[in-house]
Amino acid sequence: MSALARFMIAAAHKSSGKTVVSTGIAAALTARGQGPAVFKKGPDYIDPMWLARAAGRPAYNLDFNTMLKDEILALFQASAEGAALSLIEANKGLFDGVAADGCDSNAALAALLQVPVVLVVDTKGMTRGIAPLLRGYVDFDPSIRIAGVILNKTGGSRHEGKLRAAVESYTDLPVLGAIGVAPEMDLSERHLGLTVPSDRARAAEFVDGLGRRIAQSVDLDALVAVARSAPSCPGVVPPALSPAASPALWPGLRIGIARDEAFTFYYPDDLEAFEAAGAELVPIDTLRDSALPEVDGLFIGGGFPEVHAAALAANTTLRADIRRALEAGLPAYAECGGLMYLCRSLEWQGERHDMVGFFDAETVMQPRPQGRGYVRFVPEPAALWPASRAEQRAHEFHYARLEKLSDPIFGRRVIRGHGIDGQHDALVRGYTQAGFIHLRHAAQSPWVTDFLEFVAAAKARRGKKRHSS
Repeated sequence: MSALARFMIAAAHKSSGKTVVSTGIAAALTARGQGPAVFKKGPDYIDPMWLARAAGRPAYNLDFNTMLKDEILALFQASAEGAALSLIEANKGLFDGVAADGCDSNAALAALLQVPVVLVVDTKGMTRGIAPLLRGYVDFDPSIRIAGVILNKTGGSRHEGKLRAAVESYTDLPVLGAIGVAPEMDLSERHLGLTVPSDRARAAEFVDGLGRRIAQSVDLDALVAVARSAPSCPGVVPPALSPAASPALWPGLRIGIARDEAFTFYYPDDLEAFEAAGAELVPIDTLRDSALPEVDGLFIGGGFPEVHAAALAANTTLRADIRRALEAGLPAYAECGGLMYLCRSLEWQGERHDMVGFFDAETVMQPRPQGRGYVRFVPEPAALWPASRAEQRAHEFHYARLEKLSDPIFGRRVIRGHGIDGQHDALVRGYTQAGFIHLRHAAQSPWVTDFLEFVAAAKARRGKKRHSS
C-alpha cells in the first residue's frame, strides 16, 4: 500500500454519533474538492449508504470476520485509488470487537492499516470527566495513534469551553472540532439501525446540510493534516479473488437484481465481482416493474420489505411473474428481505400483506431481534451451491421469523447464530436458495462465483433440453 492519506473516525462507545460526523465530514471534504474514499468497519449496510451518498462514490466494508488481512489491505488500496484521502468509520467503540483479545476490533483495523484515529466523544452530561476517558484510551494501547478528538453533542459555548479546558489541561490531544446538539443532524434509528437514505425525500439536502454544519464546527484543514500524517505501508499483492484479478468466466450471463427502496442491502465489491466475472446485472424494481426482464438468474438482497409491504403486495403482476419463473426453474438466490419477499405473506405492525408465495411459509416481524451478529455455518447436501462443504462465516440481523413453514429443505446447518430456526438456514426449492444469512464474497466464501457457476450450468441444461426437443 502506498502512502495514502487516511484516518479513522472512532468513538468510545456505540451511538456516539460516528455516522453523522463521518457523513458530514465526507460531505464537507467533497464540497471543497477533497472527496474521500469511504469505508466502514464491519458487516454494515446502512452506514455505508450514507457515506457513499456524501462522498459520491461507493463505500466499502472492511470486515475481519469474512476477510483475510491481505484481502482487507488489497480492497482498501484498490478502493482508495484516485481519492484525495480515505475515511474509515469504525463500528461500536474503538477497542470493541467479538474477540476477547481485540484481534477483530476497530483498533486492530487501525493497526493493520496504520491509520491515525480521530475519537468522537458524546459529551452529553460530561465536563472534566472527558480527561480520564481520553487518557485511558490513549494509554490502553500505545501502538494506536489517537491523533485528535471531536467533541460531539455539546450543550452550548459554556459547556464546550469546559470540555476544551479539560482536554487541553490533562491530555496532549488536539480538539479538532466541537459539534453542538442539533435536531436537524439526527439520523433517527429504526429497528434494524439508522434510517436509510432512500427513506428521506430530501436525502441530498440533508447530507449537504450535514456537510455545511461540519464545515463550521470541525477544523477540516487539521483533519486533512492528520490524514496526511499517516505513515507509508508495505505494498500487497491483490488476491486472485479481487474483482480486478477475476477472469470473465461467464460473459453474457444476465442476473436480475432487485434494486429499489425495499431491497438495498448489497456490498459494492460483491456487485463488482459479478461484473468482473462477465455477468451483466439487470436492475429490477419490485415496487413498479410489471414483469421480469429476460434474465438467466435472479438475486434479491436484503432491505426493508416490511416498510414497503403494501406496495410490494400491490404489484401483483410482478409477484406472479417471479413465482412462475422460479417454478419454471429460473435459478435464484435471496437473502433476508429477499427470503421474506419470496414467502406467502409478510406481517408487521398488525398488517398482513401477500408476497410472492414461492416458499410455503409466512413471515412475521417480531419486537426483538431473532438473529443478530456473526454466524458460522456448513452447507448441507441439499444446498444448490457451493460445492465445498467447508465451514463459512457471514452475518445476520433480522427481526423476522418464519411461521407455518411446511416440509422445509435446508441448505445450511448453523454452527453459530440463528438462521431460520436456530439450527438451519437457506430454504431450498427447485433452483432457488434463500436464507436470513448475509454472505460476503471473499476467499473463505466465494459465493458470487459459486452462484454464477450454478446459473451457467442451469442455463446450459436448459439449452440442451431445448436443442434435444
